[in-house]
Amino acid sequence: MSARSKARKRALDILFQADVRGDELPSTLAAEAKRAANEPAREASWLYAREIVDGVIDNREAIDEQITTFAKDWSLARMPAVDRAVLRIGVWEILYNDEVPAAVAIDEAVELAKEFSTDDSGSFVHGVLGRIARSS
Repeated sequence: MSARSKARKRALDILFQADVRGDELPSTLAAEAKRAANEPAREASWLYAREIVDGVIDNREAIDEQITTFAKDWSLARMPAVDRAVLRIGVWEILYNDEVPAAVAIDEAVELAKEFSTDDSGSFVHGVLGRIARSS
């Protein structure tokens, strides 16, 4: 598994944890940063995970607007928490990270959804992110 794939998984953990617990995302990120400081072997994945989460924090309103617009009849509140987190990562990579091709961002998000969410989540995430990528 590549360092970026590991970083996406870490970012998913942070976003999901904050969402489910109802915690502020910056607080959850700060706690994870403290823990990561004691894990130098995982530094490469931590740096990109932090970039993702910071990007979601900085652009949350616009990211959620994109998800809501392209999720056809699904409100954010109705989505499983894992799907919300995966979509936020994917949208951030598609719209705000020029280093990651949209196809890669979509594929990585679909794999996360398949691994950690419902049986239908992979195709749902693929559809939403595909529509967002085509519109950008």
